[in-house]
Amino acid sequence: MTKIIFSANGHINVLSTHRNTLEFTKDKELTRNGDCIVAVDADFDIERLKPLLTAKKIKCIISIGKLKDEFTFNPNPYFSDNHEVVIRRTDFSSPRTFGIHCNKASIDLNRELIEKLKDPKAKLTIEFLALG
Repeated sequence: MTKIIFSANGHINVLSTHRNTLEFTKDKELTRNGDCIVAVDADFDIERLKPLLTAKKIKCIISIGKLKDEFTFNPNPYFSDNHEVVIRRTDFSSPRTFGIHCNKASIDLNRELIEKLKDPKAKLTIEFLALG
């Protein structure tokens, strides 16, 4: 089973209220317009993510300490962005789109976890697991 773990940081402007999308970005700053962004300053490496693109489904577990949430999605084999990981409920695809047909969007995530991510010192762990 392919498993990739990376981390990202919280930011004072994390809202996580978008109804169709969620995103992890390498940007260090975030405006309040980025309502799909869950965490910033992500340290993922696209070359490490690419093996997941052949999976039938991917499970993602996000956590800060004991606070967790998880969701599943289908990988987009055409993902090629080294700056942002975007996961969508819909089937819309672009080079930034890592996953489609996700069972959650940023608004659906554990609100206690999102509140913690409003602290710039918060460190989020993101774990992707290939399913099938």
